[in-house]
Amino acid sequence: MSSDGRSGCSQIWAAERSGECNEKVENEERNQSEQTWMYLIYIGAIFLLAVGLLLMVYLKFPKMSSSDKEKFKLPKTLDDAKELGRVLSNYKDDFFLQVVFGFMVVYIFLNAFAIPGSIFLSILSGFLFPFPLALFLVCLCTSIGSSLCYVISAAVGKKLVMKYFPQRVNEWQKHVEHHRKDLLNYIIFLRITPFLPNWFINITSPVLNVSLWPFFLGTFIGVAPPSFGFISAGFELYELTATGDAFSFKSITLIVIAAIVSLLPVVFRRRVQQKLE
Repeated sequence: MSSDGRSGCSQIWAAERSGECNEKVENEERNQSEQTWMYLIYIGAIFLLAVGLLLMVYLKFPKMSSSDKEKFKLPKTLDDAKELGRVLSNYKDDFFLQVVFGFMVVYIFLNAFAIPGSIFLSILSGFLFPFPLALFLVCLCTSIGSSLCYVISAAVGKKLVMKYFPQRVNEWQKHVEHHRKDLLNYIIFLRITPFLPNWFINITSPVLNVSLWPFFLGTFIGVAPPSFGFISAGFELYELTATGDAFSFKSITLIVIAAIVSLLPVVFRRRVQQKLE
């Protein structure tokens, strides 16, 4: 075969190969788009189920007056939290379990779907319940809600996370691998400090293969110090003018000390390991 013939065959083969590659890329993009929509549909279905549960809690709540019904809503501002506190305080003594259960369901819902408002509920818990119970409820509800967010992300959201937060995920991946042997302490430290938003930790942890148990336990322990200030502020709910008022010198000191303490086991283990080596 002449060189011109071979050249012509090569060009035809290259054109066919290019066409196949373009078609393959288009098919992959189409499949990714369809998968994205499927993930969004799944998340929407789970969200609607959770809203249905909230509606059941609302319908099962004791009968309220028309004025109380207007104030019985998810708090979006500190004023909303104050109004809701007034309403719930009217029913807390006679329907304590219903109030506790309703508080837990709403708190878990907000954390599970990364909806703002849990700070106001933390403040409200200090107003409604004794401090030990309020702290336990906040830690438990945050842990359960965050774990549900973790499960949702693990089930249907991994590709969405990588698609919309690739740079931040890659950056955190390095830190997770560096602390792989001390994940529990690392999660506690992250929950105590404001370096990463809680919603980001929730949705990216399954992507980075953070196990659910250290995630749950680290969240339960780690949210306690920051919650201390918000719950304590709830004792004087009606004197607060902004959520920032919750952070007194005492609460900030507690957060700093707790963050340092969470790292001490890691430092100790690494020094012992260095000496053994």
